[in-house]
This record gives sequence, C-alpha cells and structure tokens, in this order.
Amino acid sequence: MTGHVHPTRDDPTAAALSEGIGGPVGTRAGRHPWWTPVRVLLALTALCLALGLVQKAGCYQSTWSDDGQRYTQMCYSDLPYLYTGRGFAELGWPYDDDEALRDRYEVMEYPVGISYFAWAAAQATHWLSGSPDLDARADRPAAELAGDREVRREVRLYFLVNAVLLAAVALLMIWLLAGVHRRRPWDAALFAASPVLALTALINWDLLAVVFVAGALWAWARDRPVLTGVLIGLGTATKLYPLFLIGAILVICLCDRRVRDLLRVVLAAAGAWLLANLPAYLSGPDQWRVFWSFNSERGPDLGSVWLVIAQATDTAIEPHTVNTWSWLLFAAWCVGVLVLGLLAPRTPRLAQLGFLIVAGFLLVNKVYSPQYVLWLLPLAVLAVPRIRDQVIWQGTEAVYFASVWWYLGGYLAPAGGEDAALYWVAILLRVAGELYLVGVVVRDVLRPAADPVAEERTPRVPWRAARAPAPLS
Repeated sequence: MTGHVHPTRDDPTAAALSEGIGGPVGTRAGRHPWWTPVRVLLALTALCLALGLVQKAGCYQSTWSDDGQRYTQMCYSDLPYLYTGRGFAELGWPYDDDEALRDRYEVMEYPVGISYFAWAAAQATHWLSGSPDLDARADRPAAELAGDREVRREVRLYFLVNAVLLAAVALLMIWLLAGVHRRRPWDAALFAASPVLALTALINWDLLAVVFVAGALWAWARDRPVLTGVLIGLGTATKLYPLFLIGAILVICLCDRRVRDLLRVVLAAAGAWLLANLPAYLSGPDQWRVFWSFNSERGPDLGSVWLVIAQATDTAIEPHTVNTWSWLLFAAWCVGVLVLGLLAPRTPRLAQLGFLIVAGFLLVNKVYSPQYVLWLLPLAVLAVPRIRDQVIWQGTEAVYFASVWWYLGGYLAPAGGEDAALYWVAILLRVAGELYLVGVVVRDVLRPAADPVAEERTPRVPWRAARAPAPLS
C-alpha cells in the first residue's frame, strides 16, 4: 500500500478532535508542496522544546540560586549545578585522576557518553565566553567559585549551550522516529508535541541516550542489525537502559529464527560500548568505576515503590536488599515478556517489546528521576500510537513531575519526612499509568487486530509457518 496513514482516519480520538476544523482528512485532500509530515514534526518539536526552555526561565534569571524557586516553579535542572560541582568551570576532564582536581570536585556519576558530552559543552561555553583565566580558579573551593559573578554568567551560558545541542539531538530523534514506519510518520507527533518532553528535556542529558534508542528502532526497521547493535552499544555507554533493547531483539530473533542477526547485534553492541568506554577507562579507571559504585550503593530513592514502602513502614531498606530484589523482580518480568512474545500469534514489534522491558525496569527500579519518562517516550508512542492512551499515561507522568518538586521543596511534606502521603499517591499514580500502558501493549501483542500498526510488516520473516510475518519495529 502507498500513501501516509493520517491520524484523523486512523485514531478515533484524532477523528473526534478534528470535527471542530472540518472533520477527518478526505480522500481528495492534496499535499502541501513544502510542509511534508517530517517538516511539520520538526517544527512541532522545536516549538515543544522552546516551551520547555521558557519553563526554565525563572531559574535561569536567578542562575538557579533560589532554592525555593526551583521547586515552586518546577524549573530545576542538573546542568548548571554540575558545571561548577564537577569541575567543568575549570575544564576538568571527567576522568582526570589529578589529586588536586579530585580533592575539590566530585567525579561525574554518569556513564561516559554523558560525561564526554558535558565536557565538550563546557569547552564550547569557555570559547563563547572569551576563554576565562583558568589559573585564577585553580586554588578556589568549588562552593566559592560557584558564587563568582563571571562563573555565574558561564553557568547560564552553559545551560543555553546544552539546550541548543540537546534541541539538535531531539530534532534528529524525531526524524528517526518518523522513519520507523514509512506509512505512519504521524505517529511521531505524539513525541514531538509531548508535554513531558517539554517538561523534562532539560533536566539532565537523558535525551542523548534516547536518540540512540530512536536510531536503533530506525535501523532495525530497515534490516540493519550491525547498525542497530552499534547504536545500542553507544546508547548503553550513555545510559544503561538501551541495553535492554537486546532483550527485545532476542525475543524477535527466537520467534523468527534469526540467530545470525541476534549475534550481529550483540557483537556490534559490545564492540561499540568497549570503544566508547576505552578513553575514559585508560585515563582514569577509578573515576570510570564511580558510575557503577554510585548506583550499587544507592538506597530507595525518589519516585520508586521502594521509597513508598520504606517511608510508609518506617523501615530502613539496605541498598543490598533493594538491589537484589529489584533485579530478581526485573528478571522475572523479562521472562514474562519472553513468554508473551513466544505465545503471541504474530511476532511483536521491537517498540512493543522494548517498551515492556524498559517499563518493567522502571517499575521495580530503586529510583525514578523525573526525566526517566524520556526513556519510555519514543518506545511508547510507537508501541501505542493512540492519543487517548498517551494522554492517560502522560497525564500521570505530569502529575508526578509536579509532585516530586513540591515534595522536595517541602510543600507536600518535608523531604524524607514521615508524612509524605500525597507524594506516595503521586508515585503510585505514575506506576498505575505505566501499568495501564503496559496492559494496552500486552493486549495488542496478544490480539494483533487491535494494533493499529499491525498492517506494517517486514518482508524478510517468512520462515515460520505457524506465525505471521513480523511487522516493522
């Protein structure tokens, strides 16, 4: 079949909303000579990110120095704090083992992809600010340096440099998502105009990992297993969760007997991850290990069900305990996804399986930072391209976004206090929203007729007579 699938003729909610402007698009509707679907999506993404930048304006004006404002206006971002707190104001290499530098600054607690990007953004900031005198900063404590007027200007510039670079990443991402299903580019509009994208895109650098996930979905849809593996490997070097896509690919390859493709993905991912980590490990192995030790030593934290249990029962849950149970529960969840894929009447799509695995990880993980919703977003909009379902899920995420800042600011209850019931409700509501979308995906996998993307099929899986050809990712 040719031609694009238009949302107003495919999604009942979009059709109902279109009644106010003339109803669903007709069969005789023409195409604009310049405004193609991809260009419209790029414009929507740019507008969404601009709104997100405006949302951070209050904190930007005060250089994130007003502790109350960052919570009341919900404009918190890690970026300005890490510029001074991790040595980027002195252009410190994140994996430098110099004792003087390490005595004054903490080591970056993120994987190497984010560390490289943050350091490169600091280089651009220094160049744009006129190359400040770094020798004059060498003996000053980090806390004192953060209050310097010149450094405060650099902090604001650093935030803007990152905002521009992350906007470019987001635009690339929407181009990739629009190309996953050739006839359904409009599915990516649910990402481009997403409220949670505007709210969380500039909290941290998570968009860097998300773009690799989008690229892996695009590459798999075009039957490029090696490129898929490379992108998964680079994504894993930026944030751990893209690794879980290999689990989704494992299910697909078992269903369709594509063992060779699975091996290509795994080997390419391992090679890309090793190459990305090599410069950091060679320059500072102890600093490189900080990411792993930081996360293993972390106890129940923001947004997790473990935090609700710990606070509601007034129980101290040790990091080892929560580590063990969260990984056991996640392993059981992955086995369930495997069984679901093997029992499905048609091989599930990569976006569906990837969403289920990542959602399971976030549901049992010991922390859920507000920007982690970005991990699910591209997988969710391709797995469930329906406005109603996305509004329900993203609505719960928006409620959690507001609640976590008010909780940290002490407006719901003192952070870590005994009476945090409203925050617990917000956490459980977010969990319910994720489980709702999980239920929709499971239904679509077991009943492919309910999946709006079921007609999109890959032509290269004719092996298994008992199973219909798998649709695109």
